[in-house]
Amino acid sequence: MLTTVEPLSVSTPTTFEIDCAAWLDEQMGQVDDVIRQQLHSDVALVQQIGHYIVGAGGKRVRPRLLLLVAAALGYQGPRAHTLAAVVEFIHTATLLHDDVVDESHLRRGRQTANAIFGNAAAVLVGDFLYSRAFQMMVSVQSMAVLDILANATNVIAEGEVLQLMNMHDPDLPVQDYLKVIRYKTAKLFEASAELGAVLAGVPTVQRTRCADLGRHLGTTFQLMDDLLDYDGQTEALGKNVGDDLREGKPTLPLLLAMQKGTPAERDLVRQAIQRGEVERLPEVVAVVRRTKALEGTRQAAQGEADLALDALRSLAPSAWRDELASLVRLSTQRSS
Repeated sequence: MLTTVEPLSVSTPTTFEIDCAAWLDEQMGQVDDVIRQQLHSDVALVQQIGHYIVGAGGKRVRPRLLLLVAAALGYQGPRAHTLAAVVEFIHTATLLHDDVVDESHLRRGRQTANAIFGNAAAVLVGDFLYSRAFQMMVSVQSMAVLDILANATNVIAEGEVLQLMNMHDPDLPVQDYLKVIRYKTAKLFEASAELGAVLAGVPTVQRTRCADLGRHLGTTFQLMDDLLDYDGQTEALGKNVGDDLREGKPTLPLLLAMQKGTPAERDLVRQAIQRGEVERLPEVVAVVRRTKALEGTRQAAQGEADLALDALRSLAPSAWRDELASLVRLSTQRSS
């Protein structure tokens, strides 16, 4: 169901007008400096693979979210750069492991690390990134930070296992599908936003609202990812369209298509999920489109985005809050 909320007010101009986009670019440059420094290792292959995967770019949404929340609540400083790099390292480690588990060969428009260097090297460098992230978070000297990130990495691992258990299951309830999203993807968004609040030293109630913002934004992103696997182009996505079907992932477009399709269409989608029949992708896409499952998935994503915007009301009007609102709104308009 689409959740509607009143429009979020825009901050009023002040005598000291902030160019938030330029500010964010400068801040992300400092985060990149931390990433490059922390990728250093005496083991050449660690550096080679680390630089390869991190250098592939990506949207860096989680670090941006952390920096913007912290600034909106009154904190700017080196600890934000360190923790932004930490969440990017954790995210990158999960990508390395995911690509091995999913047998993926294309990510962000390039060959995956496992396709080039092999599965063993990709997994072990993912382990390095996890352990380096924990070294870095200890340096911040905050039990709250350690608690948030230790919990997040544990929940993410549980989400990976849940997703593995759900593979090739066309009878997966929608609520169980959403649980995987909350664990596997949204949890690190949630942690990123809450870390920004911790750095600013705000009360627990506001920390919780910031965590809500991150969780709903992360859910929006994953719902859109799942939609684009049936409504995108390989060149734009940077991954092979149909990968979810090949892996037997019962994502929301397929679950909605089976709910609304004819018996023959339901049988087609069920078999495609059970067998990972990516060669039947054109037929499956036709069913997904005819049943308006893409529209239903987009509506679910918009509902999550509206909840994220509602959580933003806990922040005082500012250029940083405006940038966060823009980030949320753009999350439902992605083509990659």
